[in-house]
Amino acid sequence: MNAEKPLFSIVSPVYKAEKILHKLVQRIENAISPITQQFEIILVVDASPDDSWQVIQEIAQKNPCVKGILFSRNFGQHRAITAGLDYAQGEWIVVMDCDLQDQPEEIPHLYQKALQGYDVVLARRHNRQDRFFKRTFSKLFYKILSFLTGIKYDPTVANFGIYHKKVIDVVKGMREHIRFFPVMIYWAGFRQTKLDVEHAPREEGKSSYSFKKLLKLAIDIILAYSEKPLTIIIRIGLSISAVAFLFGIITLIRYLLGKIVVPGYTSLIISVWFFSGLIIAVLGVVGLYVGKTFEGVKQRPLYIIQDTTNTQEK
Repeated sequence: MNAEKPLFSIVSPVYKAEKILHKLVQRIENAISPITQQFEIILVVDASPDDSWQVIQEIAQKNPCVKGILFSRNFGQHRAITAGLDYAQGEWIVVMDCDLQDQPEEIPHLYQKALQGYDVVLARRHNRQDRFFKRTFSKLFYKILSFLTGIKYDPTVANFGIYHKKVIDVVKGMREHIRFFPVMIYWAGFRQTKLDVEHAPREEGKSSYSFKKLLKLAIDIILAYSEKPLTIIIRIGLSISAVAFLFGIITLIRYLLGKIVVPGYTSLIISVWFFSGLIIAVLGVVGLYVGKTFEGVKQRPLYIIQDTTNTQEK
């Protein structure tokens, strides 16, 4: 590859992938080479506990198209994508997972679709090969996110897709700490479309996303991209206040009519527990928003790079 700007930048976050990195790079090269020799493959190691970084260094020594970035600690998949985008030089940027469920052979199809006048072509996995739990959780999460944001999100679309440089430049300018690449792409706008692709089974191992990690990611994304939880709490509070006001009027009328002799202990205890729980829940939600705001105003870097290979200094 010469000094010209690459046509393609392939960005892939890497975690526990040492056994498939050679195959990943080879399949990407086989898929793109018929189109152009001007491309780069940017592999971002999110402090993987295996030998993924050593493997990338070995590949990069023999192949100048391969660029490696190593994080100082685990910052998460979407920050790894951000680092790859920050280093990408191509006119078109492809983002894909490293587990080969996103198949490199689909890249030419995405590119041909983009040439029809689109700035973003998202890969739609019409037959997902993930486990039942992950598919179910994903559908539920996107339904909740769509409800809270008022925007309809497609659970069959993830990070895989091809994006023009002008779209990625907008995303790169978004430096908020809670990062979710598909939502950021949607927010950026431009001409977007979807293309059905084949989704492959995992080549090695299993997903690093546990239920706990998925739940935390879901909460973070909802807090970052929606204010509707606060609106819902206000509505609930006003509704309860209205019911309580009516109940108070009814109780007062019954007392004046002499129908209440001894106040009810049970209703009092139930009311105290119910409203105490509601107040604690409200404070918890507000506290989450305040905490995320506090985290953002610290202005800490999104990621810390420990080492790189074949990359220019940023």
